[in-house]
Amino acid sequence: MSLKCGIVGLPNVGKSTLFNCLSNAKAQSANFPFCTIEPNIGTISVPDTRLETLESIVNPQRVVPTTMEIVDIAGLVKGASKGEGLGNQFLANIRETDAILHVLRCFDDGNIIHVDGSVDPIRDKEIIDIELQLKDLETIEKKIQSLSRILKSGDKDALKENELSLKIKEGLERGISVRGMGFSREEMDIIKLFNLITSKPVMYVCNVDEASVKTGNDYVERVKQVVANEQAEVLMIGAKIEADITELETYDERKMFLDELGLEEPGVNRLILSAYALLELQTYFTAGEKEVRAWTIRKGMTAPQAAGVIHSDFEKGFIRAEVMKFHDFTTLGTEQAVKEAGKFKVEGKEYIVSDGDIMHFRFNV
Repeated sequence: MSLKCGIVGLPNVGKSTLFNCLSNAKAQSANFPFCTIEPNIGTISVPDTRLETLESIVNPQRVVPTTMEIVDIAGLVKGASKGEGLGNQFLANIRETDAILHVLRCFDDGNIIHVDGSVDPIRDKEIIDIELQLKDLETIEKKIQSLSRILKSGDKDALKENELSLKIKEGLERGISVRGMGFSREEMDIIKLFNLITSKPVMYVCNVDEASVKTGNDYVERVKQVVANEQAEVLMIGAKIEADITELETYDERKMFLDELGLEEPGVNRLILSAYALLELQTYFTAGEKEVRAWTIRKGMTAPQAAGVIHSDFEKGFIRAEVMKFHDFTTLGTEQAVKEAGKFKVEGKEYIVSDGDIMHFRFNV
């Protein structure tokens, strides 16, 4: 399942440093691989301590974590929506992502010049917001124009789309992003088809200095106040600290460094997990002697859909799923013990997969 988070921000806010940290991220207890698909796209492993627990019980030949894609979108500038710089290309790249990680500079450093001459994360956020809103306004105006041709037919779907489009246009003209307009989940399902940038879920990543990485600072507090009505997560991370962590070779060195800073884990681990949640993803496991593996699915997927993530034939020929809960298996220690405890379940096509389920699929093609 290929889902992407795009990192956006103004130039010199720490965006590329953060991407490089993610692309070289060493999980605190393991060093999973990173591969580059394109120069600005990285596939990163999602840290999950449950894999280590399963490995200790099953003792497989290999362990495979689940992954997600991070896209480093080059720095946007004022006028990007009108094609300033490489604006059109950058905006097209954002449009192809499923969620946005918006990096804001929340630290002072006279050696790092800000593109607008001073540090002000609220102003920076508004610059990006306006450019994305202007691009969406252009898109929605074209949508309204195309719908006008079929409204006379009385098509119910077209009427609903037109109603939503007009509300979106009004909101964008008032400087409100689509995700902050209060649409219902059902309405958002329709709006997703419009492919609007500001309808994508967003997380604000406050890039702070070492002194603020645990407690935050005034810049971070201002960001939290401004985005309170967006239902968006605000996450603090020290990109420079993360860069230092990626330079350390061993787990012991990384742990010692983190202990000195009073941190339990690298910030990139928290960022990856938060981005995973932002995309409304969850994990199930397959576990055998050859391989223990984590698989990514969307929340709410049925057993056949989850099987299809492994191979389309598994979904087409789905018969049943044999399911153990992670807690039951790791507490009781063996599949046989789970069966004897009456906790081994056989589920059909309607079963909704839960996060952490350990699954084995029966299928016939």
